[in-house]
Amino acid sequence: MKRRFVFAGINRTLARLLAGMSEFGKLSLLFVVSAAVFSVLAPISQAQDLNWEGQTGAFVTPFAYTSASPSSGFGHPAVSFHYLDGGEVIGGLYQVSATEGFLKRFEAGYTHSFNSAGTTAGLSPLFEGGFNIFHGKAKLLPENAWKHNFLPAISVGFVVRSQVGHITGYNKTNGDAYLVATKTITQIKGLPIVVNAGIKDTNASVLGIAGNSPIWQGRGFGAVGFVLPGPKSKVVVGSEVLQQPHYIQGVPGATLPSTLTYFVRVLPKTERPLNIDFGVAQAAGEIAPETDIKARAQFAFGISYKF
Repeated sequence: MKRRFVFAGINRTLARLLAGMSEFGKLSLLFVVSAAVFSVLAPISQAQDLNWEGQTGAFVTPFAYTSASPSSGFGHPAVSFHYLDGGEVIGGLYQVSATEGFLKRFEAGYTHSFNSAGTTAGLSPLFEGGFNIFHGKAKLLPENAWKHNFLPAISVGFVVRSQVGHITGYNKTNGDAYLVATKTITQIKGLPIVVNAGIKDTNASVLGIAGNSPIWQGRGFGAVGFVLPGPKSKVVVGSEVLQQPHYIQGVPGATLPSTLTYFVRVLPKTERPLNIDFGVAQAAGEIAPETDIKARAQFAFGISYKF
């Protein structure tokens, strides 16, 4: 209960701080904080990879791995902050997340999504406001189970988003239920490769950023990342694809393409429990005649830390 009030207080403080800053100021603050964290954090055993919605994953897709925890209790919480420059229509998107693993096979967490308004009359007001994101994941099969090196980790999970007011202007709930498999291939010396694939049933358009889909649809997703040596770090270079429901509730005739991301994840070799992600997201362009969302090559940034 005490931890919940702490995170709620952080969210309120961050919202007030961001509301009074320009986009340049917000990014400047983010990079200053990142540099400070790099300089002062003490070494711990393992970095933590949280995605846009707070799940252990790549940038927008979940992995089958779960946040580190002992077999008989809870692990230490992981927190993250993500930013996406959504462009002149959508505006700036900010995510603050907290996730915790438990019993070595499970994780659960909460993310709050913030938005700073875009500048396009008529369209930008459709994307104003934030919403809540709750997620959970259970590992069905650990990687390399029964000493079979070819077996991936396999997990099931869910996401519930509440108070989503985008597009239609009133509070809605949407969600995902998914099955995902992840494998780290280590047979190539000096070049580990992470391969991820899954399916989900969802009624969320672009993870809730574009509101709801009028129906639930089965969608696929996948990711691949190459782990390279970097200066005093390891660098993961990768890409993702996330199929979207075809249509948007409240926008007749609009259609959505798949979301693509290209990302670089930096993990310090000093074993600090910190990751920094940089990426480019291709979300949506012209979704209907004379309706261009202008979000097809947008800068994204993320930072994750495990206590």
